[in-house]
Amino acid sequence: MSGGLHAYPAPGKLNLMLRVTGRRADGYHLLQTVIRFIDFGDTLTFSVREDGAIERLNEVAGVPAQDDLVLRAARLLQRAAGTRLGASVTLEKRLPLGGGLGGGSSDAATTLLALNRLWRAALPRSRLLELALELGADVPVFVGGDNALAEGIGERLMPLDLPPAWYLVLMPPVAVPTARIFADNQLKRDSKPIKITAFSVEQAGNDLEPVVCREYPEVARHLAWLRQAAPAWVTGSGACVFAAFPTESAARQVQERAPRGMQGFIARGLARHPLRDLAR
Repeated sequence: MSGGLHAYPAPGKLNLMLRVTGRRADGYHLLQTVIRFIDFGDTLTFSVREDGAIERLNEVAGVPAQDDLVLRAARLLQRAAGTRLGASVTLEKRLPLGGGLGGGSSDAATTLLALNRLWRAALPRSRLLELALELGADVPVFVGGDNALAEGIGERLMPLDLPPAWYLVLMPPVAVPTARIFADNQLKRDSKPIKITAFSVEQAGNDLEPVVCREYPEVARHLAWLRQAAPAWVTGSGACVFAAFPTESAARQVQERAPRGMQGFIARGLARHPLRDLAR
């Protein structure tokens, strides 16, 4: 697998439901959330190196190399696999920073999955999931590969079959730091977990949404406009907001009515992660 360029997708995600059910002694929040992959995301291109070095070849606005989860993931896998191989990576960023679409987490997961294959490390998915949790609470679901109900801090995953849907996602021109939202004193932290075997829209909602909308008026403005057309929610800790539609054309009709300057995209909900079969 050495030599040449190998491109892999890093899809975004939407939180169709997000409840904060408690807080651990170490400060981590306990969540219950339904996560759906979408066919809009970043692309990572890898080339295997024989010298063991790991580097990113391109500049990425807002993501200095020393903070890049992609490089952290690669080094973590390198140590776990005991390989002498390295990698050069190019990151094509489409998912907005601080958008609640899981961009950094998805990039890290794709790095684990791709380099596990390119380096012929052959670590099982169970081991990759352990490494994923070291990188962040949102990373395991992308390594798991299934749309899922995630609980705990994100490490307990139950695969869910979700019906086909198209989503209109609006991107307010702000980046929302997740830590700031979770630190807010007015955040609801005592939602009761609900039993989910099959997700329905009646279970939708996001406990983080009131805090996000209070702190970031642009998010509130985008959400209010979208709710004129369909039920809509904030994804993750924001800033992006979304609504589901049965067809691409229905989503596009709403997008075409958006006020000037209101940016967004249309994405299809995926049945599974595109790299689901890279690990066993």
